[in-house]
Amino acid sequence: MKTRIGNFLLLVLLAVVLPASAQNSSPDALIRNTVDEVVAVLKQDGGIKTGNQDKVLNLIREKILPHFNFTRMTQLAMGKNWSLAGPEQKKSLVKEFRTLLVRTYSNSLTTYRDEVIKVSPTNVGSQDTRATVKTLVVQGGGKQPVPIDYAMEKSNSTWKVYDVTVAGVSLVTNYRGTFNSQVREGGVDGLITALVEKNASMRGK
Repeated sequence: MKTRIGNFLLLVLLAVVLPASAQNSSPDALIRNTVDEVVAVLKQDGGIKTGNQDKVLNLIREKILPHFNFTRMTQLAMGKNWSLAGPEQKKSLVKEFRTLLVRTYSNSLTTYRDEVIKVSPTNVGSQDTRATVKTLVVQGGGKQPVPIDYAMEKSNSTWKVYDVTVAGVSLVTNYRGTFNSQVREGGVDGLITALVEKNASMRGK
């Protein structure tokens, strides 16, 4: 379940904590207007800084999860194998994949170190339902800036993230190889079991 883009997911989280009151805004405006607010919370919340997992998980569940389309993300990560899953299996896959991402990356919120996120303007028409928001994460210490692109879809006037590409590496594509291998070895139920076991092993970490 390893992913090359784990080191940068904190920066992904910073840019997708979208306020409900701004649902009708353009996708880039949603990201741009929220960065300062979220960074301020990370700097001021001592519990998050010291790694309080309850506070971190609550922040993720309340502010971040509602703005991801996890069904779409799971479908893309499954690829052609998505059609092999029944309705209940699909529900389980979405639930476990969401849990995996949350548990894998919850510690990222404790590692913020004054990175700066620059959001490029995104041309989106009034009838458009998809957009890619391009950002650049400027790091300190002479490190190279990191490009992060957010693939977003609009449904019922609300924009949601369905994939994140960091330095050319797509999150959902990155998981697809592992998911395909597990489906080949044990079917869809085998993949669900593997995700359940992985999440159980990470509980409390």
